Amino acid sequence: MDLLITGPITLIILALGASIGSFLNVVIYRIPTGLSIFWPPSRCPKCYSRLKPTENVPIFGWLSLGGRCGHCRNPISIRYPVVELITALLFLVVFWKFGISISTLGYWAFFSWLLALSIIDLDTMTLPNPLTQSGLIFGLAFQLLTTLETNFQVINLSNHLMIGIIGAVVGLWLFDLISIFGSIVFGQTVMGGGDAKLAAMIGSWLGWKYLLLACFLACGMGAFVGGTAIALGWLNRRQPMPFGPFLAMGASLTVIWGSDILSAYFSLFFPR
Repeated sequence: MDLLITGPITLIILALGASIGSFLNVVIYRIPTGLSIFWPPSRCPKCYSRLKPTENVPIFGWLSLGGRCGHCRNPISIRYPVVELITALLFLVVFWKFGISISTLGYWAFFSWLLALSIIDLDTMTLPNPLTQSGLIFGLAFQLLTTLETNFQVINLSNHLMIGIIGAVVGLWLFDLISIFGSIVFGQTVMGGGDAKLAAMIGSWLGWKYLLLACFLACGMGAFVGGTAIALGWLNRRQPMPFGPFLAMGASLTVIWGSDILSAYFSLFFPR
């Protein structure tokens, strides 16, 4: 009986996530170029032919075309179905963690923002203001909406809003300070302005405490990947590396396992 219920729900969530992933592909491609994300409809990036409804089905549309445009036959990047698949899996993980709740809806949106910003940062070494700023605003709105799952009172509304605001301010100031001191120590820019804005956005969703955990995880992963890339000769010490994806991964891990990580930390270093 459980399988009869969970099976269709899983498929629905995967389909929803893949559909959102298809929209994220549009955002990732168009926002950096200044194009509208709503018009024109989805089209081939090479010949600009409008996609047929069957060609626009997430994942399966790309597979049915054999990874090539049905009009000009130019190859279509495999990244399109990969983004759709990743989004679908992220949606499923969030649902497994939070079930049917406002938190699930909120974190679906949060993960979508993080994924889009990560790939744009990998492509362009930028984190567009329209995405980080809108993400911050939605993060504050999410803080207010979460009061509906607890004791809905005016004092709780103000407390949750302050959690988001303080988290955003801490994120902005923290990365501005890192940028200033890093520039002094290394004699070059070590952190882009977009990273501070992304940290502020993450802080508005998670609050300052979980923001610090997300940043710690991001720095650890960034140091490991960067150090490995330098050791293998893929990067030199002066070559910039996008940090947005690491912040996004740190924030994602914090959403799913943040409370467990903090509990383990305090029990290990501050046992009762």
